[in-house]
Amino acid sequence: MTADELKSIIAAGLPCEHLELDGDGRHWSAVIVSAEFEGRRLIQRHQRVYATLGARMHTDEVHALSMKTFTPAEWATQPH
Repeated sequence: MTADELKSIIAAGLPCEHLELDGDGRHWSAVIVSAEFEGRRLIQRHQRVYATLGARMHTDEVHALSMKTFTPAEWATQPH
C-alpha cells in the first residue's frame, strides 16, 4: 500500500483538516487533525482511525500505524 492510498482511505472515512503519513508500505506513522476528535480520549481517537481501515489492519495490509491525533484547536498550538 502506498502513502497516497492509505491517506485516501483514512480521509474517506474521517474528515481531516490535516493528514500526514510516512512509512515503508507496512509500518506507518501519521499525524491526523480532525474535529471528530473533540471530546474523545486518546484511545477513542485511535479506535476511530482504526475503524476507517477496517479489515486492512487484520489482514496485515497495514501492519503497524502509530498516530499523533489532534483536534483543530490542539493542532493550532503545535509548532509546525
